[in-house]
Amino acid sequence: MKKYIIALFMGFSALLQAQNTVLGTVTDGTNQPIIGASVYIPELHKGTTTDADGKYAFKNLPNGSFRIAFSYVGFKTINQWIEKLTKNTVVNIQMENAILEIDEVIVSTPFNKMQSQNVMKVEHESIESLQQKGTSTLIEGLATIPGVSQISTGTSIGKPVIRGLSGNRVLVYSQGVRIENQQFGAEHGLGLNDAGVESVEVIKGPASLLYGSDAMGGVLYFNPEKFANAHTFKANFNQKYFSNTLGSNASVGLKTSTDNWKFLARGTHNTHSDYKTGQGDRVTNSRYNETDFKTGIGYNNSKFSTVVRYNFNKLDLGIPEEGLAEQTYSKDPESPRQEVYNHLLSLNNVIYFGNSKLDVDLGYISNNRMEYEEGNEASLDMLLNTYNYNAKYHLPKTGRFETVLGIQGMHQTNKNRGEEYLIPDATTNDFGVFGTVNYEWGTSVLQAGLRFDNRNLNSLAHEAGEEEHHDEETEEEHEHDHEHHGGDFDALNRSFNSVNVSLGYKTNISKELVLRMNVASGFRAPNLAELTSNGVHHGTNRYEIGNANLKTEQNLQTDINLEYGNTHFEFFVNGFYNHINNYIYTSPTGEIMDDTDVFEYVQDNAKLYGGEVGLHLHPHPLDWLHYETSFETVTGKKSRSVGSDFLPLIPANNWNNTIRTEFKIKNWFEEGFASLNVNTTFNQDKVSGFETSSNGYTLVNLGFGGKVKWGKTEFNVNLNGNNLFDKKYIAHFSRLKTDGIPNIGRNIVLGMNFNL
Repeated sequence: MKKYIIALFMGFSALLQAQNTVLGTVTDGTNQPIIGASVYIPELHKGTTTDADGKYAFKNLPNGSFRIAFSYVGFKTINQWIEKLTKNTVVNIQMENAILEIDEVIVSTPFNKMQSQNVMKVEHESIESLQQKGTSTLIEGLATIPGVSQISTGTSIGKPVIRGLSGNRVLVYSQGVRIENQQFGAEHGLGLNDAGVESVEVIKGPASLLYGSDAMGGVLYFNPEKFANAHTFKANFNQKYFSNTLGSNASVGLKTSTDNWKFLARGTHNTHSDYKTGQGDRVTNSRYNETDFKTGIGYNNSKFSTVVRYNFNKLDLGIPEEGLAEQTYSKDPESPRQEVYNHLLSLNNVIYFGNSKLDVDLGYISNNRMEYEEGNEASLDMLLNTYNYNAKYHLPKTGRFETVLGIQGMHQTNKNRGEEYLIPDATTNDFGVFGTVNYEWGTSVLQAGLRFDNRNLNSLAHEAGEEEHHDEETEEEHEHDHEHHGGDFDALNRSFNSVNVSLGYKTNISKELVLRMNVASGFRAPNLAELTSNGVHHGTNRYEIGNANLKTEQNLQTDINLEYGNTHFEFFVNGFYNHINNYIYTSPTGEIMDDTDVFEYVQDNAKLYGGEVGLHLHPHPLDWLHYETSFETVTGKKSRSVGSDFLPLIPANNWNNTIRTEFKIKNWFEEGFASLNVNTTFNQDKVSGFETSSNGYTLVNLGFGGKVKWGKTEFNVNLNGNNLFDKKYIAHFSRLKTDGIPNIGRNIVLGMNFNL
């Protein structure tokens, strides 16, 4: 694959000679210049701002067609399509006032349109807006998005759940690369830090057409921090303090750009003590430390654009097993604990052929997960290396048709280096080919796609050594359970194929009312743990037995989205029905092995349905006031069942309300905000046979912040009080629920960001 890419690059780069310029003026509705408007070309990673006369300019651009995004606070974002650049292309923009939400360019979908033009409903949130909510981790912030929740282990580990689907059914992308980090485990976090991340896009529903296996439940697509504008140098320091965990999060970043070269780097350190519950007790060994480093370098000229990014993340965390035992402020995890090292290297190239282009993403992820039961020698040591490639060819636009053809693939190896084996050594190879077409007329859009995928999984046999048997085990007991003794694995060679389709339609029923309807199929090949597990999975406190005969999960989901918006009022309603054939889940057998309950992987057809509804009110003439409310619900059942045979790990209904004010205090405090959030989670009684129901709870959160100006010094400040009334509660998705350990109590978060 690499040889073909290099050949294409070398062969065509000699033909691509251009010295193109785009310039113009950005004005408001009265033709007055807008100063400081952001002008950005996403695929070239180039940005600038308008000067005192509202003027902007980009130089040395390649031949081809581009989308340029114009945005400014208080105005509607404009995503301007520029076709066939010339040496002096003039694009003047008149922006229209917009009090409510800013429209965003969506990167995770193939045609990179703004959300208002997009066939799929994609949730877009900036990391800055999530951080203003005072959450201590990235996944906590994501869980505030309607339709998204988390499976948590204290404050250190969070697994995303999208409309009741989690684990390997939710795909995570960062730096344009698919993240692979043994995500089958409930106690395996994302391995991502929010520092150096610009925004996140959430696709709720099957996205297998675009991303292949494991995207049947949805996609979290993280957009990295943008490079600096040309001829600028920026540095910033961010510091956050957390009262509950006596925690600190410090981040330092710098970036600079010329017309052609771009560079950035950011280092972050995160440290927390054991978290304190609403009763005032600290949960022993819930402490953790995280180190994160991100860097990137980009180059573009009149021939091509290329960006290389690297992310290193180290997480050292304790696994709470003793509950509310030793009360300490220590930040050094004790055994049992995990050490996780994650390296992510990505390369993005865009090659232009006049009216078409080739977009190629290459990625390498190395994930080393070690677990220490006692001492300094890892009992579990798994090394997962993954190579990804993703090439999309954008055909020349023909009338109202836009077409993208693509191939994707993955080569992955899993290697065990410790005494314990959760899963065997194995090699996985993926290959997929797809095509999608977008047809747009007026305010209506029709989009369709087709895809074929193949996955081949080859694992090695392994027999547990005598040292892994319990010393007290008698020969008779050993004979009884030898068939399923932990660490014994048979060799496996399986191949899985799937064909998937999607069809979407979007139209403006009126100027204010938008309708979206989507039908899409998705699939997920069973993962290595589901096929081969044979041993105690300490993270879930179960003896898990895999099933080598599992079939591919295949789903069909129907989505409908209705949005209404005018100057002072927005309303949305999303509904979905998801049918899954061969849904894989764990079921208790009633046996006990190694003093642990035995669970085996089984399959059944399943159905999930529900949706989200919400509104945003900005009443006139109270321009400083916003009220937002949303409600979300999901029900999951085995489709062959009658009555209350529910699926496991389905989120409880949630109702979220926020009142937010915006203000300015003279000339020293700008962009000020204050918010009151009341978040109600209802009882969850619709549980599977081995789950227990959970009581509902209501949390109250306060937020305050803005930009402080002190002479020539400027800095942003955020002050948040989460779970303000120190409520004692246990979330349904908390892995500490079975031990009766409550979630985190009151947490005061102070954050400051200095632009140096």
